[in-house]
Amino acid sequence: MRQFCKRFIYGAGVTGMSVALLAACGDAPEHPDEENNNEAEAGDNNGNETDNANNNADSNDGGNDTASDWEPENDVEYIAPADAGGGWDTLIRTTAQVIQEEDLAPVNFAPQNIPGSGGAIGWAEVAGHEGEAQPLFAASPPIILVPLTETSQYDHTDFTPVANLITDYSIVLVQPDSEFESIVEVFEAIEEDPQSVSVGGGSAAGSMDHISFAGAAAEFGINAADVNYVPFAGGGEAMTNLLGGHVDVVITGVGESTGQVESGELRPIAYSSEEPVEALQEAGGETFIEQGIDYTFDIWRGIMGPPDMPQEAVDYYENMYAEMLETDTWDEHRENLGWINNYQDSEEFGDFLDEQFDLFEDVLTEIGLVE
Repeated sequence: MRQFCKRFIYGAGVTGMSVALLAACGDAPEHPDEENNNEAEAGDNNGNETDNANNNADSNDGGNDTASDWEPENDVEYIAPADAGGGWDTLIRTTAQVIQEEDLAPVNFAPQNIPGSGGAIGWAEVAGHEGEAQPLFAASPPIILVPLTETSQYDHTDFTPVANLITDYSIVLVQPDSEFESIVEVFEAIEEDPQSVSVGGGSAAGSMDHISFAGAAAEFGINAADVNYVPFAGGGEAMTNLLGGHVDVVITGVGESTGQVESGELRPIAYSSEEPVEALQEAGGETFIEQGIDYTFDIWRGIMGPPDMPQEAVDYYENMYAEMLETDTWDEHRENLGWINNYQDSEEFGDFLDEQFDLFEDVLTEIGLVE
């Protein structure tokens, strides 16, 4: 029914309508510097291709490399704007580890958690560093969704996009002894009595986890507004509350739940990829599609920086992340977490964020969270 692209986010129809949330379908350049090199060659074209090529080679060897010489001199403050254990935190700590192990930067990237208000507290901290080369922070759909619900004074346009990195999926979890064996049973219980099922998530009301679950519920035929959603300050806190019996169900990202699923602490009953994931199948989970609900939802995650970040710093970081994604160390971590590479450089990421704003605004209007 729906064509699938690894860089689409699908939100199922709310109030009976199907809504496709475009994430980005353009292929990222394998070598982020190729465009700059090509532009240099074209810009100095005097009709002598041999001389021009030699001039470019000389330039690349050091004749015009002021921006490429820039690198951070102090440890980089590396912010997850949520509690430990969530998707932002997992991305920050994983990338910091790979950067260090692969010696991709001359300084440490120091993870720091600044939770609160669905990310808004951390964003306010970063916004105070206008014109500086750090801090950097993890970003995902809440950077669009939270401002749209007017719970943050900052939105994506107040920050500098650095690079989009990965795609993750949503996963619905219950305790091992839960009465719910499938997502269909959860939705049937909500349909019968909406307040009987509490659904925890690691983002604010109207933000990513809420929208992901509500979209699937709407595709099943439930009024999305009937979902009894309980927000927490990150996926880690949401899962802790599920383990403590304070909510009945949790929706979070696949990557941040890997440890709990592998250990058997929590049991997956649905996840939002189009194709089955072997590790989740072995743990008893099935896709929404396998359970008769035509729904997928992709979670993009990337890195952003302060307002008006120096261009030389942007160039350095986006190239560093492109190099990081090519390492074996990264591949090992990515595969363990179930992530898919989805690199976009700063300019591509910025365009993508603008598109996401328009699309999510329509979706939030559909479910009554934005007038």
